[in-house]
Amino acid sequence: MDSPLSLQRLKTFPLLVWITLWGTFVSRGTFFMVWPFLAVLLHQDFGLNPLQIGLILSLAAVAGSILGFYVSALSDRFGRKAVLYCAGLLNALAFGVLASAHSITGYVLGIMLTSVGRATFEPAAQALMGDQLPDAKSRELALQLRYFLINLGGALGPLLGVWAGLTAQQSTFYLTSASYVLLVALLAWAFGRGYRREDTSLARQGFGQTLSLLRQDHSFLLLILANILLMFVFAHIDSSLIQYLTLAQVPKLIELISMLILVNAVTVMVLQFPLLKMMARMPVAKRMQIGLVLMGAAQLWYAFNPMSAYWGWIGATLVLSLGEVILFPNINVQIDSMAPPRLRGAYFGAGNLFSIGWSMAPLVGGWMLEHYSGRALYLAMAACTLLVMVLYVLAGRLPRPKWLEAELAQSKG
Repeated sequence: MDSPLSLQRLKTFPLLVWITLWGTFVSRGTFFMVWPFLAVLLHQDFGLNPLQIGLILSLAAVAGSILGFYVSALSDRFGRKAVLYCAGLLNALAFGVLASAHSITGYVLGIMLTSVGRATFEPAAQALMGDQLPDAKSRELALQLRYFLINLGGALGPLLGVWAGLTAQQSTFYLTSASYVLLVALLAWAFGRGYRREDTSLARQGFGQTLSLLRQDHSFLLLILANILLMFVFAHIDSSLIQYLTLAQVPKLIELISMLILVNAVTVMVLQFPLLKMMARMPVAKRMQIGLVLMGAAQLWYAFNPMSAYWGWIGATLVLSLGEVILFPNINVQIDSMAPPRLRGAYFGAGNLFSIGWSMAPLVGGWMLEHYSGRALYLAMAACTLLVMVLYVLAGRLPRPKWLEAELAQSKG
């Protein structure tokens, strides 16, 4: 079982891992039935302009990432179970608030709570899977499967919502809320059947001590910075690219945007595991460099593609999607390989700070499109991709702290 892609490995997954993966799929599926249409709801119901909506979503993402990092670190100190219960119930409350909001204050509160809830629950869930799977290849498979289920939920959620007549309805958030209540109940049942308890001894000295330990790990800090920039580059596909095409009045705009979304979704879901099998024996750092080359090539293609070249936009998005399917599952694999078991929650929580890059992309992209041009934006993103490649190389060459090397050696021994 040298390859992470193995049926035998799946059979070794304990109940808690399967429930966590199932919860990821169901919660994301119901979430995407309505979340992509939230901007439409805010505009139609309250007359907010794109800048106001972007600011609300960006600030919520940043606040969620920072607070989520703190709470995720607490899972190292007080255990995953307590944090997952609290975060799951917070998510249920948050989506309940969104489902029942009738004022802009209610919406903003709900958006803030969902950002904090997701940023708290997901790192703790990833750390829990790591606790339950001692084998590194099995952890890699679980993280790869989690990424696949996130995309599958994101693709099927809107389709099932349309079929059931629920898409873009505010009340659909009640389904997301209910899915988190059910997930907490299933987690409680699974925890009651027994599980591998995490070692909390290293984190008992408090959050300040955890921060002090993280500050010593310069390699990991560079990795976080690289991931923030990487997410910043990629996020322009969701906002800036559509604005760029709209402002340029490209032919068959609606059809083209729909095709770009379809190409991205199909590429990720169809090619993730074949690419994992192909690259199974390749070091994660080399996989990341290949993914970055593809992502950088896509930025250059976007920059120089003629506005009327319909299939050119699709080709660039295909190349970007290939980079995505290599890079993003391996981000968490890389974090898992660097995290000492007794600080797994803090490391995944810090790794989740990459969403800051995602939150900044719409604001920077809109500003560059307004004051410069789409070509300038994507040339800048190509340069950022090159910088990410440099940061990854530097992160791989920096020595790790001696206490951390000892921790990792002990966990492998």
